[in-house]
Amino acid sequence: MDFLRSRQFIIVRNHNISYIPLMKKHWQMLQPDIGSVRKISNALKCNPIIASILVNRNIVSVEDAFDFLNPSFNNMRSPFSIKGMNTSVSRIFSAIINNEKILIFGDYDVDGITATTVLLEFFSYIGANVYYYIPHRIKEGYGLQKNHITDYALPKGINLIITVDCGSSSYDAVKAAQRVGIDVIITDHHRISDRPPHAFAVVNPKRADCTSGLDNLAGVGVAFYLLICLRKHLRDNSFWHKIAEPNLKNLCDLVALGTIADMVPLVDENRILVNAGLKKIYTGERNGMKALIEECKLKGPLTDTDDIAFKLAPRLNAPGRIDHAKSAVELLTTKRLDIARQIAQTLNKLNTQRQVIEKKLTDNILLYLNKNPHLLQKKTLVLSNQGWHEGVLGIVAYRLAEKFSRPVVLISTKDGIGKGSARSVPGIDLYDGLMNCSSDLENFGGHSMAAGLKLKNENINLFQEHFEKAINNMTKKINLEPVITIDYELNFDDISDKLIDDLEALKPFGAGNHEPLFMTKNVKILYSKIVGENHRSMLLKQNSSSKGRSFNAIHFNIDKSKPLNNGFDKIAFSLRWNYWNGTKKAQIIIEET
Repeated sequence: MDFLRSRQFIIVRNHNISYIPLMKKHWQMLQPDIGSVRKISNALKCNPIIASILVNRNIVSVEDAFDFLNPSFNNMRSPFSIKGMNTSVSRIFSAIINNEKILIFGDYDVDGITATTVLLEFFSYIGANVYYYIPHRIKEGYGLQKNHITDYALPKGINLIITVDCGSSSYDAVKAAQRVGIDVIITDHHRISDRPPHAFAVVNPKRADCTSGLDNLAGVGVAFYLLICLRKHLRDNSFWHKIAEPNLKNLCDLVALGTIADMVPLVDENRILVNAGLKKIYTGERNGMKALIEECKLKGPLTDTDDIAFKLAPRLNAPGRIDHAKSAVELLTTKRLDIARQIAQTLNKLNTQRQVIEKKLTDNILLYLNKNPHLLQKKTLVLSNQGWHEGVLGIVAYRLAEKFSRPVVLISTKDGIGKGSARSVPGIDLYDGLMNCSSDLENFGGHSMAAGLKLKNENINLFQEHFEKAINNMTKKINLEPVITIDYELNFDDISDKLIDDLEALKPFGAGNHEPLFMTKNVKILYSKIVGENHRSMLLKQNSSSKGRSFNAIHFNIDKSKPLNNGFDKIAFSLRWNYWNGTKKAQIIIEET
């Protein structure tokens, strides 16, 4: 649907838009198996509330519960189980020993940036002849392409290319490399065809013939696993008598950053890696991290993935969206704090620019949907326009998918070609939907929740029709009504400092391990005020509380036009420590009322 024929929708002059309201969420109270809850609670001597949450996460055995609460590198599965790993490390070892020129080819998002940096630091440390290349999002597009071989790798005399967080669909580029005698090792985590590119090796846990079970890894996780195997291969070949064998845990800050930013499930190996990485991030050992944390004005014992996802990651993503992602790699690799601070300031400015562009596009689309509400009667939303900024399509599509609870595809057109970003909602496999429309597309790639695509303008209407049909067929028995999942009904009298401390042990929170949500009823507002642009700070008391306890609460991104009564019939909320001026207090974070 190309809505930009009508120029009245291009610029929003009135910012007080009466937006289409958020879809009402269905409240679902989880009912854990009581026997499993008691078994875990008794064996581990933990709060039954914590045991209930674990069972809600399908952690039903005592052993699995212990491992979840005590993430350890000892519980990681063998990286050598990933198909193609042995072949890869043998070829890389040969390149190192023979001083061949190695090119790390990365993606321009945080996962790709951190994966690039992980390999770059390791290869630089051991004295390998290494280069790196990250394409310009708008000028070059995603992934390894033929021109990268002919215009860069060949003139540089590159012997071996290692892709990170990309490459699974780079068929033509791999063929071009082979023709000129350049080997390509693909490391990636995106969905991949049953017949992958005929590279020297393809290290992707999502390969159909890979039985490692490690398909939840992010791109940086796959790169990190490659280094674990390479380090062992170097050890087996007596390499480390020349220099000290590096502790790869020192790279876990980068692994955590990329893993959180890419929104992969924070379970199993990802939970272990992120848990270790968060501790490294806030020690300030990496100048780039320290400078970025300073620029974000983050303080206190920062252990929340929210700090990564909503503060650090957007700033690291910004250059790849607005300018060139190379500056993000430079930030993470610089040894000088003064330079790191300069780059962090630049990234912060780029992020501000990104926010302005993103808001303008979001406002325009919402205005258009207000004028054309019939578009939301479909199960998908596909919109296109000439000249939309490609760097923000993904994040705007994500927000719209979340708001309207359906897959969203936004396409920017130029010179007869459309480049799009797609985002989905839980339960709807975006990649499968796009696979059913592949005849309309020039190419596409991604996974179940996010994807990128390219198509001719003349095929946009056909794609819209076929994509709607595909998703409709996939979701005939699925209700698109958004669901808010409640872990436990919790009265104010049952909230304690010990409970909040116990909840901390369930971190890191994120995809696959969402922050526990509680529900309580009959809540009275003792005090309320607006803070920031659209957040409400409150003091709450439960009418039925025998102890008469009150708690500070915050409700983010509220609709200020809605009248506020004296209280709520029920609230869905999470519990956290609020750190302020050297003290900490229990705080309720309201999710829904």
